[in-house]
Amino acid sequence: MSEVELTIVTMQFDASDPDALQSVLAKYTVLTRMEPACRNIDLCASVTSPGRFVIVQKWDSPAAQQAHFDSDVMVDMATAGRGLLAHPPAIDLLESISAHDLK
Repeated sequence: MSEVELTIVTMQFDASDPDALQSVLAKYTVLTRMEPACRNIDLCASVTSPGRFVIVQKWDSPAAQQAHFDSDVMVDMATAGRGLLAHPPAIDLLESISAHDLK
């Protein structure tokens, strides 16, 4: 079995309007799942920090991840999220040490 190269991104959002932001992020998550290079994406809500949402994405490659960040889906999410955040999101690019891949 060959090694799979995964590019993992996390995005953390602290909402000023949690209900509205959750709707925006849910739509973004569904649309992103349709992208062929997206191996997995999850939208999570924090139990310990109300109004905090975290998205975890897995991509086929760094190029696929970068192409997604430049895509209309990403731009539309960012535009729809204006005014719904307490501050800019925290975005992190991670190297996989041990990650389960659904594909």
